[in-house]
Amino acid sequence: MNKKNTAVLKLSICAVLAAPASALACSSCGCTLSSDWESQGISSQEGFRLDLRYDYINQNQLRNGSGTASSAALAGALAAGSVGETEQKTTNHYTTLGLDYSPNRAWGVNVQIPYIDRAHDTLAAGDTDTSSSHTRSLGDVKLIGRYQGLSPDGDIGLLFGVKLPTGDYRNNFSAGPASLNPAPGNQLDRSLQPGSGSTDLIVGAYRFGSLNKDWDWFAQGIYQYAVKTADEYRPGNSLNMNAGFRYMDFGNFVPQIQINAKTGRPDGGLNADTSNSGGEIAYLSPGATVVVSKSTKVYGFVQLPLYQRVEGFQLAPRWNASIGVNISL
Repeated sequence: MNKKNTAVLKLSICAVLAAPASALACSSCGCTLSSDWESQGISSQEGFRLDLRYDYINQNQLRNGSGTASSAALAGALAAGSVGETEQKTTNHYTTLGLDYSPNRAWGVNVQIPYIDRAHDTLAAGDTDTSSSHTRSLGDVKLIGRYQGLSPDGDIGLLFGVKLPTGDYRNNFSAGPASLNPAPGNQLDRSLQPGSGSTDLIVGAYRFGSLNKDWDWFAQGIYQYAVKTADEYRPGNSLNMNAGFRYMDFGNFVPQIQINAKTGRPDGGLNADTSNSGGEIAYLSPGATVVVSKSTKVYGFVQLPLYQRVEGFQLAPRWNASIGVNISL
């Protein structure tokens, strides 16, 4: 790879990993597979970096197993009591500030601070009017360290960190007649809350490299599991796997294609909807990074489901979108 392409690689490596950690439609888990490698700590550059990303996830398709939910299957589940409501739609807007610092090539730390704007509509069994909620607040902050000293080229790394219980998990339904179930003032489902109330450990590994002078690749896996929970709710443990390629011969424009996959266990605890959470999902994620200057680049991705399998009945998006800007300070 020539010097020009090497420089572009180091600048665009920030926008190669499409993965804020989950888009399993767990009724409204609201997490997304997004797009920023460097904001997750995969970078060989020293110094400070700032990343600001917006993710849009519109969960408007009710699914059952690996297909859309049929009226007959939903009616049977409502009659049996395994489902207590028919979820209509959950619209998620995430704005995430990422702060990254590398004192040297081998070590680094990254902080992810999300702000969540989420609207949700649902129809409880026996109701003809919808109950709704709209939450806007800080989500759960992630603090992730990395070590890239495993190889001379620094192209292999380990991730280790924690998700903190900074997000609120005591929001209530906000609209609908008092006769509805759930009525306004009743607590929102735990999977719909901005925070899980849990402290989670995060471990992972990654590798990136060049196939030739024009093509680069990456692969990454991250496992997240709750070690401390609150109020009888435990989010399901999850494994995220991501891989992709980018083409480097267009100068400051770097097109990319990625596969993002997640498998998650059902939530647990008395306040969890265990039978309607967990599953697997895989996305095809085309996108691009544009290097605006030596210190600034912008990126965007669209995520299209390749495979979705959910436990029970869950809302899922038909597509997701992510845009962002990354600045070296």
